[in-house]
Amino acid sequence: MPIVAITIVAGPRETRSGLAPDNERHIVNGLIGLGGTLTVLVSVGLVLGYTDRQRFSLRWLLVAALLVALNDALLTRAYGLLPDLIGGSWNWQGKLLALGATLVIASLPAFGWRPSGLALAQEPGSLRATLPVAGVYCGFFIVIALAFPGGPTDMETSIFQLTMPGIEEELFYRGILLFALSRAFRGRWRFLGVDWGWGAALSCMLFGIAHAFGYSDGHFSFDGAAMTLTALPAFLAVWLRLRTGSVLLPVLLHNFGNSFSLVA
Repeated sequence: MPIVAITIVAGPRETRSGLAPDNERHIVNGLIGLGGTLTVLVSVGLVLGYTDRQRFSLRWLLVAALLVALNDALLTRAYGLLPDLIGGSWNWQGKLLALGATLVIASLPAFGWRPSGLALAQEPGSLRATLPVAGVYCGFFIVIALAFPGGPTDMETSIFQLTMPGIEEELFYRGILLFALSRAFRGRWRFLGVDWGWGAALSCMLFGIAHAFGYSDGHFSFDGAAMTLTALPAFLAVWLRLRTGSVLLPVLLHNFGNSFSLVA
């Protein structure tokens, strides 16, 4: 399967082969890569925040950074230090650990399930308005899948792609992380029918970075194509989350995009 197609279907924390084994070099690589991501987040956040100090919360920016660090540690099973009790070709255990932490955090009084978007109920009248955007989202992945068709797939891959990436990533990036970043940056502007803030933009950036940025062999790496092909769907998913008040549609469409790439 072409590299671009692999990047879209599987992020760096989804396959077991992408998890760091239990040795010092890979643990250090993982921590340095995380440190790079957090440096970008905090640096960009401080610049944006101090352009509008009255509506900026440093505390919530640091909470968002802590969420990113916790999510990364759980996805990698503490960078390989935790034993793999589930097995399989895909990172079931890391995804389930990260998802569990997201659900616990969303239940805290400072967050809340509904404010974090972890609810089935949609804002009244929002579903009809989302149809064009949902169509663009699906069309994007259909074009990519047809341009870079995949090969035969097995049952485990199909089940994983139909469930875990969309559920874990959307509940985190469009759920609790977007909530925290929205509290960090309270300024809003109306665009395409929803109220945007710098937090929404940063959540899209971080989703792209998660698929495009890393550290190994003594240097950082960045895949511009992966950044573009993940940040664009993230923008559409954030719009859907803001318009409907729920991560339900982003979850369904995310898993559609991953699964369609497998059968094209």
